[in-house]
Amino acid sequence: MRGERLDKILARLGLGSRKEAARLVRAGKVRVLGQVVRDPGFRLPEGAEVEVEGKPLEVRRHHHVLLHKPRGFVTSRAEGPSVYALLEGFPTRDLSPVGRLDKDAEGLLLFTTDGELLHRLTHPRHKVEKRYLVHLERPVGPEDVEAFREGILLYGEKTLPAELYPLEDPTWAEVVLREGRFHQVKRMFQARDNRVLYLKRLSLGPLGLGDLPPGKARFLTEEEEKALYAAVGLLP
Repeated sequence: MRGERLDKILARLGLGSRKEAARLVRAGKVRVLGQVVRDPGFRLPEGAEVEVEGKPLEVRRHHHVLLHKPRGFVTSRAEGPSVYALLEGFPTRDLSPVGRLDKDAEGLLLFTTDGELLHRLTHPRHKVEKRYLVHLERPVGPEDVEAFREGILLYGEKTLPAELYPLEDPTWAEVVLREGRFHQVKRMFQARDNRVLYLKRLSLGPLGLGDLPPGKARFLTEEEEKALYAAVGLLP
């Protein structure tokens, strides 16, 4: 954050709007390198320690938030109930979802403030794996496995090769995609004359849900962040 305005940084970190952050600074409640700063336009040196009302503030270039999305929420700010309602306490102003999950779907949903990372995670050229658990109307068999492996024709274009792994009950399966087209999992099974009754995203690249409960969110760990950037050839 070399040279960025203090009020802008505080706002992005969830401390209110730019005006609210500026009032906080003018009130003498913000210290930089141990010294009170009262100028909202102060340019923060890279790596400088910041305290707000006596509490250290972690100043990071970007934020990445992992949400275990429950069913019944939409991946949108304009509609509701919105997944953003589950991100209270996080700096949601600049957070964008990496792909979407339908209202009736659940599972891993990543948000980031890094536009380049978002682009690379969603662009099929980088072939970032997304793993899903699905429950189907009809059992799947070897022909479906082969069809997924070959790619399925959707709207005149074949999907990238995907993996389909039937489970012990063949109406349940795991699917691994390396692209993210609109409603892709549902549409691929529709093309096989089948219907998805339940869908859960289990992982995105190196990220998994772990023991994160439905409806809860957390920041990525430093190790997760490094692994995520490495997966698309970027440095954090």
